[in-house]
Amino acid sequence: MVIYLAQIFVGSDENIEKAIKKFKKVIDREGILLEVKKRRYFTKPAVEKHEKSKKLERKKRKKVMKTKKFF
Repeated sequence: MVIYLAQIFVGSDENIEKAIKKFKKVIDREGILLEVKKRRYFTKPAVEKHEKSKKLERKKRKKVMKTKKFF
């Protein structure tokens, strides 16, 4: 199990809304929220492999379309 600790330091004169915004930025930068969403449900290893191959195929297709020149 991986434990993530995101910390921010808030000054005594700093606004609470500003501190929340800073915290959200740290969470996004470290990818904690994406990891939580990904681990919410168990996925079988075969399904993960299939999704990974589909993602790779889309990436290749996008690269090919980007390099083609349309006149």
